[in-house]
Amino acid sequence: MNLPNAITLSRLFLTAVFVIAVGFPGTAGYAVALVTFSVAAATDWLDGYLARKLGLVTPLGKLLDPLADKILVCAAFVYFSAQPVGGYHCPVWVTATIIAREFLVTGLRQIAVEAGQVLAADKLGKWKTTFQLTYCITGLVWLTFSSIENPGVIGGLLRDLANPKNWLMPVSLWTAVALTLISGANYVWASRNLLKGR
Repeated sequence: MNLPNAITLSRLFLTAVFVIAVGFPGTAGYAVALVTFSVAAATDWLDGYLARKLGLVTPLGKLLDPLADKILVCAAFVYFSAQPVGGYHCPVWVTATIIAREFLVTGLRQIAVEAGQVLAADKLGKWKTTFQLTYCITGLVWLTFSSIENPGVIGGLLRDLANPKNWLMPVSLWTAVALTLISGANYVWASRNLLKGR
């Protein structure tokens, strides 16, 4: 257990706190959910950076890092499919597609490992995660600041930017969906030779 792996494990803990917090509707619950989700999203970059910088890339880290990412993002999308944000509802099929893509890529990587090969992450996958996190954080910002009667200047600006009737939430969601489908197809194409032997 090294520092990057400890940070990755903290992301799992923060995900648990996020899930509990969104179960308590209201300013306090939403604020805790927003902070914990945002910090967890930041650790997604931090643990990988430190692992490479300090030469601490380990098999455990390679397993835990993508697993923690998937649990965090999927938990948020399940919530937003069940809880409309300002009248804007994340369709259930979107959440199902995102979860299915993660299972697909995990399965393909396992097949590659068994064949003695490495199925490298593609750049579209990283952009997919960026837009997914943007959508989730935008939704949490709206839930938090729209529940405050007088959020102040900065809070008001954040609330207006995150308003579901504005452009940021729908653009980030549908861009994430498109990248989810495209990157999933790329992984299938990249592993086509492995699948032929199955």
